[in-house]
Amino acid sequence: MVDLEVEEQEGSRGSPGTEEEREQEPTNEDSDTSKKRKTTSDVWAHFTRKKVEGKVKAQCHHCGKLYLGDSTQGTTHLRNHLARCPRMKFKDIRQQVLIKQQNKVDGTMSLSNYQFDQARVRNKLARMVILHEYPLSMVDHIGFKEFVTDLQSMFKLVTRNTLKSDIFKIYDNEREKALKITDKNGSRMAITTDMWTSINKKRGFMVITAHFIDHAWTLQSRVLRFVYVPSPHTKDVLADVLVDCFLEWNIDRKLSTITVDNCSTNDAMIRLLLNKFDTSSLMLGGSMLHIRCAAHILNLIVQDGLSLIGDGIERIRDSVIYWTRSPKRRQKFEENARQLRIQCTKELVLDCKTRWNSTYLMLSTALIYKDVFSRLAKRETSYTCLPYDHD
Repeated sequence: MVDLEVEEQEGSRGSPGTEEEREQEPTNEDSDTSKKRKTTSDVWAHFTRKKVEGKVKAQCHHCGKLYLGDSTQGTTHLRNHLARCPRMKFKDIRQQVLIKQQNKVDGTMSLSNYQFDQARVRNKLARMVILHEYPLSMVDHIGFKEFVTDLQSMFKLVTRNTLKSDIFKIYDNEREKALKITDKNGSRMAITTDMWTSINKKRGFMVITAHFIDHAWTLQSRVLRFVYVPSPHTKDVLADVLVDCFLEWNIDRKLSTITVDNCSTNDAMIRLLLNKFDTSSLMLGGSMLHIRCAAHILNLIVQDGLSLIGDGIERIRDSVIYWTRSPKRRQKFEENARQLRIQCTKELVLDCKTRWNSTYLMLSTALIYKDVFSRLAKRETSYTCLPYDHD
């Protein structure tokens, strides 16, 4: 503790003393003290104390220059040299030390050397974009550039095209790993697949996922393909996409089941697949290949029941659309909810018609604001889709 206080006092003195004081030869007592005292400043990781012509000097490890090194001289001048040392790999002394939390019971801290790696940080940036689905254009944003520069000035921020290239490299690397895993896997694989339509371009995509038990009896899942499927989505087109995927991953002889939505197109697609595969490699000659998605069947059952109150649901859906269409309407709705002292912070949410659970969430939230809809109907003449009481 004493050493730390002494070192802080030395650093706060700023630049070395007068010329006369600097040239003064240190006494034996000073010399002994400098030898015994433990140097706590991180500066001394880059300097070595030595006596030159009877004076204590600090020699830079990088360029070999000598500076005043007596304990009474402080360390500010040494830090200033490190900031502009031509032979020093890292310009900022703060980048030399990284404090890491060690996995110790007492939670003590320890110091370890830190070396900046441009390639490693680029990889982390690409993985961050993948994980959180950030837009590639974020590397062009001024705020992000300023943040990165202040955080790590040595990192050279990449362009969006380079970032895109880094992401593809990660994809190729992970794909190679997945190929090796599926190659070594000795068990059969259960396939789940579904179609997905993008909102903005209205294009259809197919997702194909494999599930299997590895050698350690652990359930593993791997997305094999996320691929654009051209229209029309006929049985032949869907079957061709699946066959190409199975052959690419060399799992056509390892299939156990294929789970798909319960629709006539998928039924016809499975029949086509059975004609394309060697049925002797399938379980029970392929009689167990087709599995109908239980979640989809449940959704069909619930949707059939909801059709009995379909008109009421439509009025509630139209009301939610009306009051969430613009920020001004949403604000007006929230103000009326506060005036009626409704203690709820949930926002109105629009459902997806084909997913019963999202319809349930929409209805349960709208029910809380039942009185708000009635109040606003008396004040807003353009609001004409007020649900009835029995709705």
